[in-house]
Amino acid sequence: GMELTRDKICSLIRKWTTLIEAHVDVKTTDNYMVRMFCIAFTKRRVDQVKSNCYAQTAQIRKIRKKMTDIMTQEASKVQLRELVKKLIPESVGKEIEKQCQGIFPIKDCLIRKVKILKKPKFDITKLMELHGDGGDDAGVEMLRPENEEAQNTLSADIAAANADDE
Repeated sequence: GMELTRDKICSLIRKWTTLIEAHVDVKTTDNYMVRMFCIAFTKRRVDQVKSNCYAQTAQIRKIRKKMTDIMTQEASKVQLRELVKKLIPESVGKEIEKQCQGIFPIKDCLIRKVKILKKPKFDITKLMELHGDGGDDAGVEMLRPENEEAQNTLSADIAAANADDE
């Protein structure tokens, strides 16, 4: 999983704004079940006089719906590895900010936390298909003899037993 640090979240939270959170469970293309949590804050307009910038409940619901839609859409069409690559530059959060600008201006839209709920079943046949049989590579014999000190006790015992038999 992944999580924003506590000090980062604390630095974002402030008075006179609305905090909007949403979460969604998504299945990636490689069958990982992932729960994503998103956080966003309302933003004051440039020419605003009023000190607060609270969103109405209906606007919050619309923004939350948009958040879940975008998170589902972004995560469900990629593998887990690509999803991590998307999370690092915070491209999902930027996309949500852009889409929600028409409902209410928001800022600091981030994926706050990602949990892996379910890993796919390990399939040995799929692994074998991926790597082939690997039967042709048996390795080559060493050209120089093994050093006396490097021999482990088992091989030394076997060598001593063979010497006794002769």
